[in-house]
Amino acid sequence: MEEFEALLNESFDIDTPDEGSVVKGRVIAIEAGQAIIDVGYKMEGRVDLKEFANPGEEPNIKVGDEVEVYLDRVENARGEASISREKARREEAWDRLEKAYADEERVEGAIFGRVKGGFTVDLGGAVAFLPGSQVDVRPVRDAGPLMGLKQPFQILKMDRRRGNIVVSRRAILEESRAEQRAEVIANLTEGQTVDGVVKNITEYGAFVDLGGVDGLLHVTDMAWRRVNHPSEILSIGETLKVQVIKINKDSHRISLGMKQLQSDPWDTVGDKFPIGSVHQGRVTNITDYGAFVELEAGVEGLVHVSEMSWTKKNVHPGKIVSTSQEVEVMVLEIDEAKRRVSLGLKQTQRNPWEVFAEAHPSGTVIEGEVKNITEFGLFVGLEGDIDGMVHLSDISWDARGEDAIQDFRKGDVVKAVVQDVDVEKERISLSIKAIENEHMAEAVDGVKRGSVVTVEVTAIEDGGVEVEYNGVKSFIRRSDLARDRQDQRPERFQVGDKVDARVTNIDTKTRRLGLSIKAREIAEEKEAIDQYGSSDSGASLGDILGAALNRDR
Repeated sequence: MEEFEALLNESFDIDTPDEGSVVKGRVIAIEAGQAIIDVGYKMEGRVDLKEFANPGEEPNIKVGDEVEVYLDRVENARGEASISREKARREEAWDRLEKAYADEERVEGAIFGRVKGGFTVDLGGAVAFLPGSQVDVRPVRDAGPLMGLKQPFQILKMDRRRGNIVVSRRAILEESRAEQRAEVIANLTEGQTVDGVVKNITEYGAFVDLGGVDGLLHVTDMAWRRVNHPSEILSIGETLKVQVIKINKDSHRISLGMKQLQSDPWDTVGDKFPIGSVHQGRVTNITDYGAFVELEAGVEGLVHVSEMSWTKKNVHPGKIVSTSQEVEVMVLEIDEAKRRVSLGLKQTQRNPWEVFAEAHPSGTVIEGEVKNITEFGLFVGLEGDIDGMVHLSDISWDARGEDAIQDFRKGDVVKAVVQDVDVEKERISLSIKAIENEHMAEAVDGVKRGSVVTVEVTAIEDGGVEVEYNGVKSFIRRSDLARDRQDQRPERFQVGDKVDARVTNIDTKTRRLGLSIKAREIAEEKEAIDQYGSSDSGASLGDILGAALNRDR
């Protein structure tokens, strides 16, 4: 009894492990998909075999293996210990991961599932969350090749109480990439020619892989000619030779160029395109201020909007030329330092004002359509798509310009005389009233000063009478209506009367015909006296005039 009591006391003195702790055990049997484990203290428990398998792998366990398990309860309803290998691994993993997190060390894990916003990662017993943005440095469309693959991760955040762990694969890649970039950049020098592979194409250029580090090949450095989009000359995966233009050691940015490996066409621009020479070119771009024309690959010139047309002013260049159109241009100016060529489109055609001046000297009668009516005159369309202007003062002799212009409408066809052509200022002065001078010259052809003409009374006024001779109007003042004062009365005439008057003046420029009945009567009296006697001989004026009339009969 004493020995039994001693053994009983000894068994009581042996500490039973605490529930919720990790204990060591030995596999004593495997049956029905479970491993039976002896954890000592005369306790056995069962664990599903799947708890001994890593994600995507078969269980690696056999009889006799020693394993660590988590003791949930010392005895369950079946009298067995309730144990878990998975919880043991989790506890072990959390201890290891907390240490790695504190030391900022990498941890190994495997992606085994996809969840909303990212993936789940097994970190050797603990499950972590991998956000989609932390999978790679660039968005990943297919994560299939990464599933189940053991690889390093960086712990970004962890909370043991809540059981949350957030990891990043991207941080590892960026770190290794930075190391690789630094190594590659250290071996590069500006001006060096290297081979690269086009990885990505954007609107502004292409990214070229130089063997672990990417360089930017800007669209302006691809060719000497204008390149609208990099895809015109490059494709993804293409291998090409590039020159290192610039290296930024701090940001690890590399600028590359292709055109630098070719001869600069601007070295021979002055010889190929001398000022004043005419060349065929292709319109490459149109802006509000002009159009760019490619003279050869890499050499473009600007045709300013003011140099596009002689006649089309304030018109958008797109209404004169179109993209890809072949045009003939003249070289106006070259600035090799600024790599600029000024071109002219209108200079390849004759100045229409020069052509008009040669074909229509001053005094020429032209015919044209009224294009526009303004407060200061009429614009008349002429040959060569140019306009001439008839000023208010040149519309009519008889009416004020403001009144005379009211008789015209757009589209009216008018005749006018060319007064002046200013080629430099691109102005043509016309006169409609000068046409009447032409009519007057014809009307008074053969009429001289002192001639007697027959006119028709067209209007009677207080100051005299208005008359017309062959379409030329004139005015006989009251004092010129008769020699005798008592007969100088306008009312003694009627509209339509035919009267003879002496021509006192002819001014074709002002279109004035001076007439006088008084001067005619005085001249006739003088002539009669000279031929038939004088008042001193005793003959009366009536006798003299009667004799003259009898002679005429």
